[in-house]
Amino acid sequence: MSYPRQLPATGTCRCGRVRLRVTKPALLTMACHCHGCQKMTGSAFSLSLAMPADGVEVLEGELVRGALQEEHIHLYCAFCKSWVMTRPAGIDWLINLRASMLDPHADFVPFIETYTDARLSWVSTPAKHSFAGLPAMEEYQPLVEAFAAEA
Repeated sequence: MSYPRQLPATGTCRCGRVRLRVTKPALLTMACHCHGCQKMTGSAFSLSLAMPADGVEVLEGELVRGALQEEHIHLYCAFCKSWVMTRPAGIDWLINLRASMLDPHADFVPFIETYTDARLSWVSTPAKHSFAGLPAMEEYQPLVEAFAAEA
């Protein structure tokens, strides 16, 4: 199943000050169960679209860096503090866009789930591939290909 379903796709943060346009399909859809995502979302996991960085454009609004100021760059709306996206450390061509930023986002289904070793006992997802931590780097290309084949 391809995400977003129609391109270009648009979206906003909660207050609407940050407006986005997505022009390329997601490489993967994912749920992350790590403790950091649990704390940053106030929920059991975060839902993301792994996107080519050149396929996501901020049309309006200001993004500011938040959360831990270490490895990954977590970007938030400067006004409402919605967690909009993450730039993973050392991977300049990739953005993990929070699925809830896109309109609509109700049909988002995670293809992979990560950090299941931190998953809350009552949580389950329909993800086809589960990893105790992150997949090994050599596992990503086959996952991307499998995801694209289902699109």
